[in-house]
Amino acid sequence: MSEQEFEEIVDNRLKQVKELLLVKGKEYRRNGNPFHNFERGSEITGEPSYKILDGFLLKHLISYRDILNDMQMYAKTPSKELISEKWGDIITYFCIQEALIIKNKEEYDKLPIDKI
Repeated sequence: MSEQEFEEIVDNRLKQVKELLLVKGKEYRRNGNPFHNFERGSEITGEPSYKILDGFLLKHLISYRDILNDMQMYAKTPSKELISEKWGDIITYFCIQEALIIKNKEEYDKLPIDKI
């Protein structure tokens, strides 16, 4: 793979992640809240929203590990479409998790000492 091909892959990935987060992600928002699904999951289960997101991410990480195992055990390589989908999902969830953890940190840091 040439350096130019590598740079094209990175550029394409960044564009795809931005589209997923900002354009397609709007369908998962409610009332302008990008964390709606995770906060709603938190209300239902009693788990923190960042743990709910981690559960959503886990499905994609398992699929990713299955791909690696298939490559190692059976010399079976995934399609470019599957690679794009799985890696895009994982990167997107990590971006959302970063923002969600920062949001939680900011809320936590505002708590009075006696509430910590």
